[in-house]
Amino acid sequence: MGSAVGGHATAGLDAVLVRAESRTGKLNITGRYHRLPKKFTDDYEECATVLGSGYNGQVFLARNLQNKQKYAVKGFKLHGVGKEKKEELETEAEIFLGMDHPHVARLVDVYESEEKLDLVMECMTGGELFKRVSEKRRFSEKDAADATWQMLLAVNYIHSHGVVHRDIKLENFLYDKEGGSYLKLIDFGFSKIWAPNTKMALSCGTLAYVAPEVLNMEYTSQCDLWSLGVTVFILLFGYMPFAGNESKQVSAIKSGQYTVKKEAWGRVSENAQDFVKKLLVVKPEMRLTADAALKHQWIADRDKALKVDDISEATAQSLVNFGQASAFRRACMAMMAWSLTNDERMQVREAFMEIDTDRTGTITLPEFKKVVEDKFHISDEVAEQAFHALDMNHTDEVHYTEFLAAMVSSRIQLHDNLLKATFQRFDIDKSGFITVENLIQCLGETFDGQEVQNMIAEADTSHDGKISYEEWIHYLKHPAAEENHVDVAARVLDAKAPEEDRKMKPKDQTSRNKTAEPAKKNGCKCVVQ
Repeated sequence: MGSAVGGHATAGLDAVLVRAESRTGKLNITGRYHRLPKKFTDDYEECATVLGSGYNGQVFLARNLQNKQKYAVKGFKLHGVGKEKKEELETEAEIFLGMDHPHVARLVDVYESEEKLDLVMECMTGGELFKRVSEKRRFSEKDAADATWQMLLAVNYIHSHGVVHRDIKLENFLYDKEGGSYLKLIDFGFSKIWAPNTKMALSCGTLAYVAPEVLNMEYTSQCDLWSLGVTVFILLFGYMPFAGNESKQVSAIKSGQYTVKKEAWGRVSENAQDFVKKLLVVKPEMRLTADAALKHQWIADRDKALKVDDISEATAQSLVNFGQASAFRRACMAMMAWSLTNDERMQVREAFMEIDTDRTGTITLPEFKKVVEDKFHISDEVAEQAFHALDMNHTDEVHYTEFLAAMVSSRIQLHDNLLKATFQRFDIDKSGFITVENLIQCLGETFDGQEVQNMIAEADTSHDGKISYEEWIHYLKHPAAEENHVDVAARVLDAKAPEEDRKMKPKDQTSRNKTAEPAKKNGCKCVVQ
C-alpha cells in the first residue's frame, strides 16, 4: 500500500495498515483511514475545547460537518518524534483500528497528512467510571455486578483477539451518555498485540492497579485481570486495596496483601468477595482468566437476572435478507455501519450481545445457527448462507460492525446524512463519483469472489463507468428488478436533507420523512486518558 505523502514518516503506518487489514478486513480499514487529498477538515470542524491528554497525544472536541454530532479527536505529530514514540503511536493506531465491540470505544475515522495523524473517536458524554464512584463512594452490589460484567466483556474480547490493554482502571471506562449505565473501554496507548505463551517486560500502567508480575517486568495478558480486580474492589468496598507511599504499595502488591476493612466487607456477599479474591491472586496462572471470571457465580447470577430476549423475528429476518443481497449492496451496508451514531447502534447492540453466548465479542456459526434455526426455524442452508455473507473477512466469525451492516437494512433507519457519509467513504479521491479505482482501493480487486469491475455496473445506470451521488441514492432505494434477493434497501427511511444535499438530489424531494434527531448539546468526554 503506497502512501499519499511518502517518506519515512509514513512507512511505519503503511505496515500498520497492512497488518490491520489482515486482522479485520480491507473494507473495515480503508473506509475509515483517509489520506490526502482527503483531509480532516473536509469532514470535521475542530472546536476550541480540549478534552484532555492521552498517553500518546492531546484530545480535543470536534463536530462532524454532516451529522453535527460531537466526536473526540486524538492528534499525533508524525515528525520530530523519536523512534520509540513513533512505534507506540503505530501500535496504538493498529490496535484501535482492529477494535470492534459494543463495550469498546469506537474509532470512527483516521486522517493522515504530512505532519499529523488524527484519530476520530465516538464522544461519550456520561463521564468516567471513576467520577461515578467518587460521587457514590461505593456501588450497590447489583450495580457493581452489572458494571463488572460489562468491563469483563470488553477485556474478554480484547484478550480473545490477541490484545492486552495494560492499563485497566476506573478512569479508562466511560459511560456512553449522561445518566446512563453503559460502559466502554478506552485508551489503547499502553496496549500491545500479544501472542499466547509469551511474556512482556515493559513496566507500565498506574501503580495502584498494577499486577505483581508487571512490577517484576515479566508478565502476560493476565495482568489485566489483576487490574480489573482492583477496579471491582473499589466499586464494592469503596476504598483502594493498596494504599500508602510508593514503596509501601509496591510491597503490598507483590505480596498480595490488600487492606480488608471488616465493616465494608461485611456489606458484601460471599460470592462478590470470592470474585475479588480470585482476581487479586499473586500468581497469574492461579488468577481467573476473563473467560473464567465471566462464568464465576457472582457474574453468572447477574447474567441470569438481567438476561433479556432482544432477538426479534425482524432481527433474524434482517440477517437472512442480508445473506441474499448482492456483494456490492452488502459492501455498501458494511461501509455504512461505520457512520452510525451511538444512538443508532444502541437500537440493535443488545441483540448482538445475546447471540454471542460465549462472550468473545464475535458470533460463531454454531451461535448464529442456534438463533436463526432453533428460534425462527430457518433452514440450515439459508442460515449458513446468511452467516458466510455476514463474515465478509472470512474469519469464521461475525464481528460487531458486520452484524450492524445487516441491521442497517431494516432495523436502523437510514437518512441522507448516513447515505452521504457512506458515499464519501467510497469517494476516496473526492471526485464526486465512486469509480472502479475507488472500489479497488476500498475492497480489493475482488469482493466475496466477485470482480469489483463488474460490481459497479449494478448502480451505474448512465453506463459511464462510475457512480454519481444520484445513482448511489437511486441504487439504495430502488434495487434493480433483476436482482434475485429480498429488497432490503426499499425500506430506507429518508430524513430531511441539509441544503447542500437538496442541491445534489433534486429528484428526491418528495420522499422526505421527518428530520433526524439533532445532536445533543451536553458536554462530551474524551475516549482516551
